[in-house]
Amino acid sequence: MSAVLKSHRDAKFARRKVVNAVAITLAMAAMVFGLFWLFWILFETLRLGLSGLSVATLTQMTPPPNDSGGLANAIYGSFLMVMFATFIGTPIGVMAGIYLAEYDTKSWLSAVTRFVNDILLSAPSIVIGLFVYAVVVSRYKSFSGWAGIVALSLIVIPVVIRTTENMLQLIPSALREAAYALGTPKWKVILSITMKAARAGVITGVMLAVARIAGETAPLLFTALSNQFWTSSLSEPMASLPVTIFKFAMSPYENWQNLAWAGVLLITTAVLALNILARYVTRSKI
Repeated sequence: MSAVLKSHRDAKFARRKVVNAVAITLAMAAMVFGLFWLFWILFETLRLGLSGLSVATLTQMTPPPNDSGGLANAIYGSFLMVMFATFIGTPIGVMAGIYLAEYDTKSWLSAVTRFVNDILLSAPSIVIGLFVYAVVVSRYKSFSGWAGIVALSLIVIPVVIRTTENMLQLIPSALREAAYALGTPKWKVILSITMKAARAGVITGVMLAVARIAGETAPLLFTALSNQFWTSSLSEPMASLPVTIFKFAMSPYENWQNLAWAGVLLITTAVLALNILARYVTRSKI
């Protein structure tokens, strides 16, 4: 009887080893498949982007066809709009996430807020651009950098809300209860304990939002439009890297295509640098 049981256990163990080997093989194959395309995209971005990158790319305005120039105005416009959108959207998203995770978890208001937030997370960015066009651009009869900032902020907010809420929910309740037992007020618990413990995750969520809006084209086509010249006024149409890349990449002119690839390389490098910086800043909490 013991020999039969031992034989049955050995057969079952052998089957589990086969299933495990197959699962690991499939997982490794999927990883290699994904990494292949990732490295191919990065290689092409570096190869074609470096060929169009020069000092003039960073210092001169966008040129007419078949002329020399750069992307200085587009870089400046993207920097301004992404920076202001992040500064506007991040506090709103963080405070809304705190409210959903710490103050109101099960009421009808929190359920509606989560539902609307899910819609905004999954909504195509072009829909947000059309909404801001109808609300802001049509009303004031002008494309502007401020309209672009509003559109980008509406993309930042739901990402930060979801990340902040999820990170705070992962904090053990025992930490809060221990602080409450010592007489700590709720706002102090949130500020000094839960938010501090969730800092790395919240910052990562903000970086994800920045990475997303840095490459958005559709919302800016309907709001900020573009500008061939340098402008510091957010009340006027403003150039941006994504729109300039879209326009130049679709053109038949070689100098515009080279600048488009240089712009792709700049955006990729900037997003990578931001993520590395966020990891470095929060390394003690990861």
